[in-house]
Amino acid sequence: MKNYRIAKKQVNVSVGQSVRIIRELQEMSQNELAKETGIPQSTISAIENDRVNLGVERAKQLARVLKCHPAVLVFPGWDIKHENAA
Repeated sequence: MKNYRIAKKQVNVSVGQSVRIIRELQEMSQNELAKETGIPQSTISAIENDRVNLGVERAKQLARVLKCHPAVLVFPGWDIKHENAA
């Protein structure tokens, strides 16, 4: 493990962008995600465009369908190394 390098953050990602990226990685449309989560497509669009706050309950609904932890959606730019050093 001596020869590894810690990954550096390349881009800052908003909450909405993280939702969009993970949705697209799952090859889902907004309409498909809406159907699976019960969240209206218009709300998903607003979340992805950072016009509406994600919120804990929506994060849980989306994370279940997108097969990820809700924290991945809510805290996309969180740097655990930096937080542990504080």
